[in-house]
Amino acid sequence: MTNTVLDDHLLRDLLAGEASGELHQMLADHQPATTNMYLLRLCRSVVSAAGGTLTGSWSASARRALGQQLLALPEDIEVVPMRSLAFRMAELADAHRLSSLGAEAVAAAEHFGGPLCVWVGDDGPGIRAAMADLAGDYRTIAR
Repeated sequence: MTNTVLDDHLLRDLLAGEASGELHQMLADHQPATTNMYLLRLCRSVVSAAGGTLTGSWSASARRALGQQLLALPEDIEVVPMRSLAFRMAELADAHRLSSLGAEAVAAAEHFGGPLCVWVGDDGPGIRAAMADLAGDYRTIAR
């Protein structure tokens, strides 16, 4: 079974037990994975929750519960070590003008040989174009 890379919104939904039917369907055929940067962005949202789309509308208790999930991230959720991806990320950032977050997401999907899944509200043309150029599987998932 291959891994699918989930962005921070989809990881949040999975950990909070709020995964959509579409995400459940994806995970029926793939193991969940994420990136260091998506994980960091979700952790930052849990800690500060400054009105952002990730956890800004969540109660303090809901954020604490998610924080506990993040501290004890289930072992079945893969996170590729940055050192395994760093050089490829630099190549992708240069070739496709991607941010570090975008380059890591594409490199991780390439590393796993599986899909890169992002919440539909985070669909970005740069990552989408890079994945298309590499003939990668890029999917948007609604909540």
